[in-house]
Amino acid sequence: MNWETLFKMQRDLDHYILKQHQLKNEQIVEKKVLALLVEIGELANETRCFKYWSVKAPSPKDVMAEEYVDGIHFILSLGLVIGIEDYHGEIEEPSEETTELFLRVFEAIHQLNKERSKQAFNQLFYVYLQLGKNLGFTQGDIKSAYIEKNKVNFERQNQGY
Repeated sequence: MNWETLFKMQRDLDHYILKQHQLKNEQIVEKKVLALLVEIGELANETRCFKYWSVKAPSPKDVMAEEYVDGIHFILSLGLVIGIEDYHGEIEEPSEETTELFLRVFEAIHQLNKERSKQAFNQLFYVYLQLGKNLGFTQGDIKSAYIEKNKVNFERQNQGY
């Protein structure tokens, strides 16, 4: 998939938000990292993959997709902060279970926060896309859901969110 389009959309949203709130990227990198961790937790909650004590089914796929692309927004945003504007990587079929993939994503976020390198970013994006594949999302699903949520994010900024 061509991720360059989504990176550009994210760059436009980030610039808009920074301008609206009179901020600079350097002031909010750690907040972006924390926001990403929170979004991943919200996604995990919707999948219910860790709730071994419950028999309730996961949320519908569209609800999970919205949470999933919230994570994509912050991952792309963090990539832009460290100078990455595209991603090229083939996603293999994940061999881990969903819970293990979530744990790997959390580890990769922490690694990116420490290193802020292209290698750490690529590892995070790779494992997050594996998680998406494990949850049944195609790259087309991700792109469509991202574009829709990006519109919502702009609308929220215009409404004083």
